[in-house]
Amino acid sequence: MKLLRFGPEGQEKPGVLDANGQVRDLSGKVPDFAGQGVSLAALDTIRQMDIDSLPVVAAPGRIGPCVAWAPNYYCIGLNYAKHAAEAGAEPPKEPIIFSKASSALSGPDDAVIIPRGSQKADWEVELGIVIGREALYVSEDQALSYVAGYCTINDVSERAFQMEHAGQWIKGKSAPSFAPTGPYLVTADEVPNPQNLRLWLSLNGTVVQDSSTDDMIFGVAHIIAYMSRFMKLLPGDVIATGTPSGVGMGMKPQRFLRPGDVMELEVEGLGKQRQTAVAAA
Repeated sequence: MKLLRFGPEGQEKPGVLDANGQVRDLSGKVPDFAGQGVSLAALDTIRQMDIDSLPVVAAPGRIGPCVAWAPNYYCIGLNYAKHAAEAGAEPPKEPIIFSKASSALSGPDDAVIIPRGSQKADWEVELGIVIGREALYVSEDQALSYVAGYCTINDVSERAFQMEHAGQWIKGKSAPSFAPTGPYLVTADEVPNPQNLRLWLSLNGTVVQDSSTDDMIFGVAHIIAYMSRFMKLLPGDVIATGTPSGVGMGMKPQRFLRPGDVMELEVEGLGKQRQTAVAAA
């Protein structure tokens, strides 16, 4: 299934695509897509519905983030071999885990707001995981059974905030609009191999990132199992799994976002995003 949320910001309704690509309205039938609303049990409830009997949304308008909120929004750093190389870093021996403020969550086509004082805002197309049941001390061979679905993410980053100030990376990852997520939550049964997906991003019509999830240093199953050694993953948690090479920080000379720049990006089978960068008010 491809699940989505449509409507003005703060007023989104849950929906599902039917076999013809039409949006069907799930509001009133299920809770919003967040927390237990994206648990494996909740998804099974939707599967049992007669989708074609639901109202068609002829003009869904704005598409919101595919989850209404996230209990936790995690990220994995330096997780593509070529990206680590362009950053001049040794490939990590274990996954690098950090957090992104859930208040950064935004729709796939919403504007990306360059925050006040920013000089080095950057782009990062990523495969996103949405957790479907509590995961603690999970084995790698069972890890994928804990996934509700996958989504496209732009892990927008402000490199000066991230690296040139004391403290943790979260400061450079968490400005409002820095987590475009969606358009779809594609359920795990439609993604049999998350390690064989093309992902790409273009800037003003020029492709700058073009890779495959097979370049990941740590795959999806490893990430989930590894994280569950240290924390309990919850239904609705989002994990951005890292970005391939081609970010602005890795260019020579470096290139960062300016107002008016347009990013288009996609993870194969999970839907496209398009954002215009704008200056903060």
